[in-house]
Amino acid sequence: MQSLRQGYRALVVGASGGIGGALVGVLRDDPACGAVETLSRAIMPEFDLTDETSVEAAAAALGEGGAFDLVFDATGALTIDGIGPEKTIRALDPAAMARQFSVNAIGPALLLKHFLPLLNRSERAVFATLSARVGSIGDNRLGGWISYRAAKAALNQIVRTVAVEAARTRPQAVIAALHPGTVATSLSEAYGAGHARISPGQSAQMLLEVLDGLQPDQTGGFFAHDGSPIEW
Repeated sequence: MQSLRQGYRALVVGASGGIGGALVGVLRDDPACGAVETLSRAIMPEFDLTDETSVEAAAAALGEGGAFDLVFDATGALTIDGIGPEKTIRALDPAAMARQFSVNAIGPALLLKHFLPLLNRSERAVFATLSARVGSIGDNRLGGWISYRAAKAALNQIVRTVAVEAARTRPQAVIAALHPGTVATSLSEAYGAGHARISPGQSAQMLLEVLDGLQPDQTGGFFAHDGSPIEW
């Protein structure tokens, strides 16, 4: 990450996942990176993305090490509690929909609430979260996947709104929603047919390059892994 200070401190939330683990590897190989902290339920069993008390406690513990220059939220789920995306409105289940919002929108919002204050104030800092192209309302031409699409669209709005607020106190900060591509992980295993899948390592490298090139006036944006902006 050439745009961050030498010896920058990074945090990857969801570090035990395919993309999260790859991000940790790329960051640890970066000679400019001074430290990479990791957070996930596998690493910290008591951590629960959907429980604010848990998120607040994790932020307090990790914040003792100083400010972060990069926080990357690599959490997210397509199939939750064995329930995958709906093909039609007739299959919509309100409990499953609420769970999608809890994991894919409310959880990241809690991370923003409690980890944004830990971002470096005096220099450039970045907060990124994994969204998905299917969360784009303008790009929706196939229908289906109502709960997942809606949760990711909500996440995009959360990112946009928080970025406006954060710019008032952290003018050098960039907050962004990112589409990682169709990545060869367990999340896309059952739904990747007909799509070219890239490796987690490729996705991680490309996502970090995108973040490296974003300017403060692009904060709150929604970008693909190749750097192209995605319509809302």
